[in-house]
Amino acid sequence: MLSILAPVMLALQFAEVGAKAQPARPPRSGPALETQKKERMNAWTVGLAGGLLEGAPIRLAAEIARVVDDGPNMLVLPIVTRGATENMNALLHLRGVDMAIINSDALEEYKLQAPEVQHRVVSLLNLFPSELHIFVRPEIASLQDLAGKKVNFNTLGTAAAYSGPLIFSRLGVDVEKTFIPHQVALEQMRKGEMAAVVFITSKPVDAFLRGRWEPGFKFLPVAYESKFEDYYLPAVLEPSEYPNLIKQGERVSTIAVPTVLVAFNWPIQSNRYQRVARFVDYLFSRIDRLQATGFDPKWKSINLAATVPGLARAPAAQAWLDRQARGKQASQ
Repeated sequence: MLSILAPVMLALQFAEVGAKAQPARPPRSGPALETQKKERMNAWTVGLAGGLLEGAPIRLAAEIARVVDDGPNMLVLPIVTRGATENMNALLHLRGVDMAIINSDALEEYKLQAPEVQHRVVSLLNLFPSELHIFVRPEIASLQDLAGKKVNFNTLGTAAAYSGPLIFSRLGVDVEKTFIPHQVALEQMRKGEMAAVVFITSKPVDAFLRGRWEPGFKFLPVAYESKFEDYYLPAVLEPSEYPNLIKQGERVSTIAVPTVLVAFNWPIQSNRYQRVARFVDYLFSRIDRLQATGFDPKWKSINLAATVPGLARAPAAQAWLDRQARGKQASQ
């Protein structure tokens, strides 16, 4: 009997040894695999607060996400918010938001409630300037003529609705503020029901290019003075940009609000800092892709080394610029 069972027992022993020698296969499904997948997806994902769906900042955020996308190695999630002026709140208080596109003067309201905000937020990239356009009726000859009159600052959540009143306060001109769509306000201007509209956006503005305006409708000049040096930049409106509103040989002085890509100032040893640092490497190294046909023309004027009024540069951005400088020196 034993002689009959011996071959069978021996075969079973070899099978057992062979089974032990085989490496364990990872589960094809189940909680463990789901956890691994979740960790891979989150490892190099960053959240970017963009703004209103109809605004320029969210379009730029979407284009950034397209260019830096690298599967599990880098993923940017553009987030639609209440507007670029609310993005600072999102950056400071919402979970999962590492970066935001803001107007530089968004820091103004935090001076009193959070004096340390300039240490909590750092700049990555000065995206583009949004020029101030104060468009007025023929009977308005100066900024002082607007005192007490109806001036529209576009809908709440837009750059004009936030920065416009701040700028008028610095100018010392008290107006009757309205916050309705600019298309409606421009029609009211034609009828004499609105004295002015305030746009804060990149020039040229289609509404002024395509619209037909009676003689006397114009842009008011705003001088760049010391009162604007903390957050704003000098700018001009040119005849080539608005040929029907600015005569050849004339220029309208104004100011611009920098639109800025900023990040939370995470501790350098933290995982969130490492994510932002990798994002910077991807974005800065691929900036030429954003300057190609098919992307917003504003990318062509980007200067990676440009500073931002009121904000320090992110350590990760400075480190990238320093590496590039050292590389150029070594190749000379």
